[in-house]
Amino acid sequence: MKMTSCKVKHEIEDQDQSPFTQFFPLSIPSLLAMALGLRSSTLNTNFFRPSIEGEIPRIHSLDNLSGSSGLLKYVSSKAFPSIRAKSSCNRSLLTHETPAMTHRIPIGEHKLHGLQSSRVKGVPVFVMLPLDTVNFEGALSRPRALNASLMALKAAGVAGVMVDAWWGLAEKDAPRQYNWRGYLELVRMVEKHGLKLQVVMSFHRCGGNVGDNCNIPLPPWVLEEVSKNPDLVYTDRSGRRNPEYISLGCDSLPVLRGRTPIQVYADYMRSFRDTFKNYLGEVIVEIQVGMGPCGELRYPSYPESNGTWRFPGIGEFQCYDKYMQASLQASAIAIGKEEWGRGGPHDSGQYNQFPEETGFFRRDGTWNSDYGNFFLQWYSNMLLNHGDRILQASGAIFAGTGAKLSGKVAGIHWHYQSRSHPAELTAGYYNTRNTDGYSPIARLFARRDTILNFTCMEMRDSEQPGHAGCGPEGLVRQVASAAQYAGIHLAGENALERYDDAALEKVAASCFLQENGQKLAAFTYLRMNKRLFESENWRRFVGFVRSLSEEGCYGKLSREDSGRSDLSVSWLGDRNLRTEAAALM
Repeated sequence: MKMTSCKVKHEIEDQDQSPFTQFFPLSIPSLLAMALGLRSSTLNTNFFRPSIEGEIPRIHSLDNLSGSSGLLKYVSSKAFPSIRAKSSCNRSLLTHETPAMTHRIPIGEHKLHGLQSSRVKGVPVFVMLPLDTVNFEGALSRPRALNASLMALKAAGVAGVMVDAWWGLAEKDAPRQYNWRGYLELVRMVEKHGLKLQVVMSFHRCGGNVGDNCNIPLPPWVLEEVSKNPDLVYTDRSGRRNPEYISLGCDSLPVLRGRTPIQVYADYMRSFRDTFKNYLGEVIVEIQVGMGPCGELRYPSYPESNGTWRFPGIGEFQCYDKYMQASLQASAIAIGKEEWGRGGPHDSGQYNQFPEETGFFRRDGTWNSDYGNFFLQWYSNMLLNHGDRILQASGAIFAGTGAKLSGKVAGIHWHYQSRSHPAELTAGYYNTRNTDGYSPIARLFARRDTILNFTCMEMRDSEQPGHAGCGPEGLVRQVASAAQYAGIHLAGENALERYDDAALEKVAASCFLQENGQKLAAFTYLRMNKRLFESENWRRFVGFVRSLSEEGCYGKLSREDSGRSDLSVSWLGDRNLRTEAAALM
């Protein structure tokens, strides 16, 4: 029986975000002064590949998925100096079990690139860079501010940073014409500061979702093809087109000037690999493969652009382009139920409705019928197959580079307490009171040696509005359990910008799941901007980073500790900058 917990929404007060040029209201010397206000520390991140005993259960899907071993990522770090802080570490136990989780895979010895290495306590922290770190001209936005910020992050003990490698920027001029100039500049800057880099292969549009503060569309030549054939993008029941991501229904069709979408993605990743081959595995330690809107493996079922969806609406199925409809019809005919292939559920409601307002999602709705099972299985299998195709291609491209692969799964926690879990279903996760939707995803990631990155690590059930039926804590436990049983490691992110003690304490607790000593492979903090560098927020953040290097007990850095430093100032170089930084301290 599935264990649920109080489900809660992310209706935290909307945070103000500004474009990159407004992210750094503090002067360069001010940022350097912040860096100087910290004790010197280092954090070395090591990735391990486990030996997996036993066989990963197969995924029952439309495609025949081939098997491969799981992936486990562990962390090696040096202890940070102790801090005077009031700590609290109420950690959540990983206790969620579901009927489908029946195969436990023992974890064997772990090696760092073939060398034995001991396990240590810490969880490395990465920080997401601004979405427009690279501008439309292909150059770095405000490189001096970025350089100073990286200095501060390094001094705080951060392991590295994450950046989106936007398809709409790097291949915008013409097919197979790539511009990596700004990203090369970034990689060299990151290397100079002794940091690591996670790079997201971002094949989606930026703009129109939570936290999007800039607009980066798909490449113009792709949008030109979409204008000729609107069915290339996801479509809802009313015919509304969503140009956020290419529909998975045409994955294997040569619809992009003679290439299939999967071939286009593969060529893009291959160009990236060839350009950055000298940095992969050393500076670029992780490639996160985008597989849908917001880079997540899901359908765009809750688009916020133009007010289409608002929390906590159930969303809508995205299966009405001609390619998805053809697949649905063929699947229905194959089982002798041709009538089931004439479109999606007719009673599944609209974006902003609640489950009990629909015939499909209500407590005793048709989601739990033979037809409902057929449709939901087809819909989720299409998503799994899409993820498998992209991960198979990326695995072959980055094999032997030393960089690990990861994929992101959305933390859709609203209506988690309901029987049907409608918001998860419309997004493609067949997770209900009766079925486990995350174990198939975890097993897929295990087959493709991919780390599972999950969001909403900062959320508490008690923070969420009662009418939304939220349950982020139970959802995190369920996904963590699925990852553990599949033999892969879990990485995490916060879903919303949070700077408060409660959120950071919750993340610290979530990073150390306690069962069999398991912990997150890494945590990536959302996001580097002007608010992070505000005095109180920065003090909290430094305490948070240092707490994850040890036991996960969060404590804000005290004012006394943050005002002293044994960090050498010799790297400042310029006397004027050094004098101003000292004065600011």
